[in-house]
Amino acid sequence: MLTIADWRNAYAEGANPAELLHALATRLAATDPAIWIHRATTAQIDTQVERLVAAQAQAGDTHSVLRTLPLFGVPFVVKDNIDIAGVPTTAACAAFAYVAPSSATAVQKLLDCGAVWMGKTNLDQFATGLVGTRSPWGRPSSALQPEYISGGSSSGSAVAVALGLVPFALGTDTAGSGRVPAAFNNIIGLKPTPGRISNHGVVPACRTLDCIAVFALVARDAAAVLAVMEGTDALDPWSDCSPASLPAPSSLRIGVPAEPDMNPGYRTVWAQVLQQLSTQGHESRSVDFAPLHAVAELLYNGPWVAERHTVVDTLLRDDPDALDPVVRKVIAGATRYTATDAFRARYALQTAKQSLNGLWQDYDVLMVPTTPEHPLFVEVEADPIGRNARLGRYTNFVNLLGWSAIALPAGMTSAGLPFGITLIAPAGHDALLAEVAIRWQQGFSLPLGATGMMDDGNSPPTAMPKHRASLDIAVVGAHLTGMPLNHQLHQAGARLKSTTTTAACYRLHALANTTPPKPGLERVNDGGSAIVVEVWTMPEASVGGFLAQIPPPLGLGNLELADGTRVKGFICEPAGLEGATDITAWGGWRAWVQSSRKP
Repeated sequence: MLTIADWRNAYAEGANPAELLHALATRLAATDPAIWIHRATTAQIDTQVERLVAAQAQAGDTHSVLRTLPLFGVPFVVKDNIDIAGVPTTAACAAFAYVAPSSATAVQKLLDCGAVWMGKTNLDQFATGLVGTRSPWGRPSSALQPEYISGGSSSGSAVAVALGLVPFALGTDTAGSGRVPAAFNNIIGLKPTPGRISNHGVVPACRTLDCIAVFALVARDAAAVLAVMEGTDALDPWSDCSPASLPAPSSLRIGVPAEPDMNPGYRTVWAQVLQQLSTQGHESRSVDFAPLHAVAELLYNGPWVAERHTVVDTLLRDDPDALDPVVRKVIAGATRYTATDAFRARYALQTAKQSLNGLWQDYDVLMVPTTPEHPLFVEVEADPIGRNARLGRYTNFVNLLGWSAIALPAGMTSAGLPFGITLIAPAGHDALLAEVAIRWQQGFSLPLGATGMMDDGNSPPTAMPKHRASLDIAVVGAHLTGMPLNHQLHQAGARLKSTTTTAACYRLHALANTTPPKPGLERVNDGGSAIVVEVWTMPEASVGGFLAQIPPPLGLGNLELADGTRVKGFICEPAGLEGATDITAWGGWRAWVQSSRKP
């Protein structure tokens, strides 16, 4: 059983949670010990199973409990810098360990939906690293190639998912730790907008940048888990769940690096990815990534490393040998920065943010190779800091800018190494990325992780992250794409959803004395036709301002489309049709404007 749907289907068919989960625990005990820092004991599993049995009894039957608890009996694992009540949290440092008094908010939300934790996973110590080799508990290898690194810092979580041990796992992401391990293990790595998931109960790396990340074999599972965990939390002062995205259009404007920095082995697969974008109906355009790389340099070559120092300063002073030597060297470097340096870097970042936000006027998402390379263990040993820095080439800037991202499998190199891409979007566009990722995975069929198995892609997600509240509005005239008033839609944050026609019960008229020229749509009982319209999705908060710009005799009312659905759209007061020219025969405003047969 690889996905959430597989586990739910097993329970729906009568499987016993205790039998399945204890069998899984036996399987976990036989895996690479470097994946784990703590595996759930028999007693810890039994306690969770008792909770499931009680919920099942209260619901009355299995099908009812599956409706109320969307993650009923679904196993997951947690990176060991995230708290589970009554279980030690180590951050891969025994001298730092403590027994968590309560579960992290995100973990508790999963448990409340019926999920069952099965273990805590290994990581680069204190989540400092993108390599997965900086832990006294060992160094997991890529699930596909044992000579190659797993990626970090969320190494154990990613490998556990890639091996098909659990449908999903939690990691964290400050500089790419929820994306790099996904790429190296051929799985999904969803990194939400900072603040979308509460970090209460997470050992911080950089508190102002940290995100809980989700690893999964299929994008729909990552989306469902985000939907459970998202939400503002009073216990986390950085928590701010403000969905900003509208539903994803069928065709996206995708910005890609003009000259992607990657090893030669990735280039053939990258070319295939660009072709797949075109096949799926998207448009790729080159972007100069130099300003983004400049932002990335701020993270480890700037005072943000001092945030890491705030977590371990006492340990670093009193017991420095408790830290991994590379981790100690990285964090100790924080002492060379002053408060003045921190403010100057903050000013530089704010200037970059203001400039780079303009990207989203021209692009819906950015797409990058998740990493430029996939190093061998021996290569990391030879240059631990340099190799690590290179892995963050396309990841380090994202959280600094407050953006969202999702890492996706995208093929295999001729050497049998997985290649991954990452889609990046503005803050709050997590739901859009989840939708695009689900479509991508359906259209680019690849084996799941290291399991060698395929997904049928037919199971819907149990839940989806929240979009910004929106309203569909049909436009018929001067607001159509390329027409004089189309800019008003863009200013309102609207997105083109579809081009279609009305039901065949309308007549279209060219109104007299309007600037710019506008049509009026009239619903009739007889003699009507289908009229071409564009349906735009607009944030509800923008509708009032948009409506205020519509002059009489026009307004917004209810329109019936060709498929029978009803949306808000432009209608005309009957008095406004006096002196108008009936142009119904042209089938739409654009055809009329472009026609040489106008009187």
